[in-house]
Amino acid sequence: MNRSEIGYRRLRNQRIAGDRCEKPGDVVRHLGAMQAQDYHQVLWAIGSRMQHASISDIERSIADREIVLTWAMRGTIHAVPPESVRSMLQLLTPRILAGDKRRLEQLELTTEIIEQSTELVFRALHGNQRISRPDAMQLLEEAGICTTGQRGYHLLWHMAQTGLICLGPREGKQQTFVLLDEWVPPARDASREEVLLLLTERYYAGHGPATVQDFAWWTGLTLSDARLGLQLAKRQLESAMIDDRELWYHSSAEGIDVRPSVYLLPGFDEYLLGYKDRSDVLLKEHAKYIIPGGNGVFMPNIVIDGQIAGVWKRKVKTKGVNLLLELFAAHDDRMDELIAAASRYGEFMGLPLLSVDIQVITS
Repeated sequence: MNRSEIGYRRLRNQRIAGDRCEKPGDVVRHLGAMQAQDYHQVLWAIGSRMQHASISDIERSIADREIVLTWAMRGTIHAVPPESVRSMLQLLTPRILAGDKRRLEQLELTTEIIEQSTELVFRALHGNQRISRPDAMQLLEEAGICTTGQRGYHLLWHMAQTGLICLGPREGKQQTFVLLDEWVPPARDASREEVLLLLTERYYAGHGPATVQDFAWWTGLTLSDARLGLQLAKRQLESAMIDDRELWYHSSAEGIDVRPSVYLLPGFDEYLLGYKDRSDVLLKEHAKYIIPGGNGVFMPNIVIDGQIAGVWKRKVKTKGVNLLLELFAAHDDRMDELIAAASRYGEFMGLPLLSVDIQVITS
């Protein structure tokens, strides 16, 4: 393996290229977890890895509890398999909550306030009920619990981290919350090592080739725990040395697919966010376009032959969708493929493409 192959291998192992998945739940299960703080972006992240998909397919899988949305890793919302959600929380959230003490002090959220809020939300949701975020804020305010300045959001986040609630189906444009124990059936208890082994296997099967540092960053585990997971899974993994780095991938991974390819991926996609070191697919001078202002918001990106080659934007209208594709360099010989990739997104949206404007970024 050489460095130029890494992008191609990741495209295939992430199911963006090659054999795509049949069902939304299969995508999430294969990758282990998918970053999902932007709801509409994660729908396309899942759909782009399926043979045939539409927005309604993905949303139905969430409503049918085949995919669970919750703050499963790194304190951020992820789409995870329902049978794994509790074990992932048990493995990953203690470190997150231990590091949250300072933030609780800043927000003046005491143990008593957390317990009172938890009891209020539990009573409101018990019996398979749902509550929207605004209604949850109102519930807390009426009980004398101030929700301004991120206090209310942080309380809900804390309840999700401890396994009380998770996200349910959306009602219009609003998130809803449900009780995790009512939403997801109980799963078999597993030891810490079993959970770590499964998460390690899924990461390298769905994200490899990747380093142990990449795995530690993705999960939020300590490097020691990430190395333990690697040791537990070594029989299922293979490795290659590239530029003094040891990259691991699952032994079941198929060979690379070096055919020319163009893809439109969403913001926050695992193809970029699944790794601590993103330099194998993104040049340093282009990072400012993917994360403008360095504010943590990742733009939808264009991938050409395994490399991130630009960003794209959409304008959804009643009659269809307009796309603007902004490339880092001219790719005059790839126009047909860019249009085809745009058309696939239009099909996913269930809307005709009204226009596809392709430009080269000049500054």
